[in-house]
Amino acid sequence: MWRVTEPFHAIGYFAPETRAAFDAAGLKGYWMGYFASRSAAMGAVSPEVVIATFYNFHPDMVRRAVPDAWSFSTPAAVLDARREGMDAALRRILGPMAIGEEVREAAELARRAAAACTLPGRPLFAAHAGLPWPKAPHLELWHACTLLREWRGDGHVTALSVAGLDGCEAHVVLSASGAVPRSSIEPFRGWSDQDWIAAVRRLETDGWLDGRGRLTKEGATAHALLEQRTDELASAPWRLLSDDGCDRLHELMMTILRPVLASDVVPYPNPIGVPRPD
Repeated sequence: MWRVTEPFHAIGYFAPETRAAFDAAGLKGYWMGYFASRSAAMGAVSPEVVIATFYNFHPDMVRRAVPDAWSFSTPAAVLDARREGMDAALRRILGPMAIGEEVREAAELARRAAAACTLPGRPLFAAHAGLPWPKAPHLELWHACTLLREWRGDGHVTALSVAGLDGCEAHVVLSASGAVPRSSIEPFRGWSDQDWIAAVRRLETDGWLDGRGRLTKEGATAHALLEQRTDELASAPWRLLSDDGCDRLHELMMTILRPVLASDVVPYPNPIGVPRPD
């Protein structure tokens, strides 16, 4: 379910319409738009709050964008820009499907699933859960996918913390697992080659990696457990929806994602780590 809902949410990170909307709202550059738009639901928060909740970005990368973003714009204006940019992007990419029955039904199912997400221990989800639901079905579906995404992300941060991995180490392990190449992660998360090498050395000392940068047997087991914990912490919405509901939403999302995949708006591989749903 993550593989088919995450890409719909992720359109906002790559579509030119959202970048243009953030520029119009006064933000300066791609990364200021990214950090401000994803954190705006929490208010004009400090860089420390963004570092804590986003977890895997180099702190200096965050501090180059926040709090300066709040001197150029406001959280309310950024949220409006995010919604307007997504509206334009989805209408362009989906065409007539944006107002079609598939999107309407998918939005209803995804919204029902998101109702199972609870607030405690889920700060980014909680902030977005406090926002009003859009009325247009394509934006309702996007908002539901955003809630499900941030719910899963908050749980993943918990799993990473329990596993004892910091932000850079988490990326090194992901890359060593073969899921995403280093070149698709390191430059987009602010870590230098020196940071990456230092993380590799720590993971070798802790038994996650061997001397060739590959997961050890123990490391592979620990990584599998980490992903299992993430899935378990993200399972409540899908239990609520039931197998039949999940199957139907999956079927609908595969149809809805066809023009998204054809547009190449979401790159594969990507820093998010989500694979192509097909």
